[in-house]
Amino acid sequence: MTSLTDTDRDHLRRALLLAEGGRGRVSPNPLVGAVLVRDGKVIGEGFHAALGGLHAERAALEDCRARGEDPRGATMYLTLEPCAHQGRQPPCVEAILTAGIGRVVIASDDPSEKAAGRGPGILRDGGVAVETAAGAEAAAARLLNQPFRKHARTGLPHVVLKLAMSLDGQTATAAGDSPWISGERSRELVHRWRGEHDAIAAGIGTVLADDPLLTARAPGARQPRRVIFDSTARLPLDSQLVGSLDQSPLTVVAGPEAPPARVAALREIGVEVFLGDSFDPGEQIGTALAMLGRREVTSLFLEGGKTLAGAFAAAGQIDESRTFIAPMLLGPPDPASPSSFVNQRVTKDEGIAAQRLEALTTATEQVGADTLLTARFKEW
Repeated sequence: MTSLTDTDRDHLRRALLLAEGGRGRVSPNPLVGAVLVRDGKVIGEGFHAALGGLHAERAALEDCRARGEDPRGATMYLTLEPCAHQGRQPPCVEAILTAGIGRVVIASDDPSEKAAGRGPGILRDGGVAVETAAGAEAAAARLLNQPFRKHARTGLPHVVLKLAMSLDGQTATAAGDSPWISGERSRELVHRWRGEHDAIAAGIGTVLADDPLLTARAPGARQPRRVIFDSTARLPLDSQLVGSLDQSPLTVVAGPEAPPARVAALREIGVEVFLGDSFDPGEQIGTALAMLGRREVTSLFLEGGKTLAGAFAAAGQIDESRTFIAPMLLGPPDPASPSSFVNQRVTKDEGIAAQRLEALTTATEQVGADTLLTARFKEW
């Protein structure tokens, strides 16, 4: 690690801000931002804006030349180490060396097998001064790409659990009342989150009760894959999920007890059915996550259903939770309220080996009238 100047850190923070421009558009690639500086002047900026498009380094170099500037001898600030392999784009180290960049400051490493320090090594061999950040900017760069980092290290998607509850821990309103606990601004934020994830998951109980679409209804949002945990393949063929297959793929995670006729009917109309071979909920979840990871699903947004949320929590398969707490009381507390999900005790007779998840960090913010509590349980 290198001791950087305040100016270096300012440019890295700018690169981190630029990287956010690719959120929801570049997965399974990481979010990356780049800033080019020479003689104290910013001469180019860029970020990875679309999957298959220019990487941040090349985008910044293009911007530099469009401004009529020469990048030779400049310093490039990067949120992630540059790639050294051919993928959807050529290696970025080649562009850096060809441009004559004199110094590269990197905020975080790339843990994927194809990278893992190769880029910085090639740059050093080519005479480029390479420095690595530490402290707040390095931590922010790692948090920026938690889904990418987890998938690179484990092959599994990063799992974010979304909950909404009243002050007394209720997750559902009484019959005849508005079905919404969280406010309008919170619901808008959820739709934005949906578009930022590769897949969104719910349990069959939620589907049978609400017949949801599980699409992202935010301007310009991409549509995530919908994943339904449905051990006996009960998903109705006339559900909104099935009727919207033209909008995004639909995967049903079923178990060995699923009737073959139901599985065949779903597959015939275009639903992907993944058949697990275990009756154990925790093993089913782990196998399903591995399957999704092989399909380059790096992030999973877990919505809807106390049963599914509790199973993921008990199996230790939640990386982050986002809980909206609405300023209302809904009556007698539900003994199965999600306030106990994270530290839930489940006996082996119930099929899940319980794991206690302690939050590493927590943060709160106001979203309209609701309070949003974000907890991180794992960092990659």
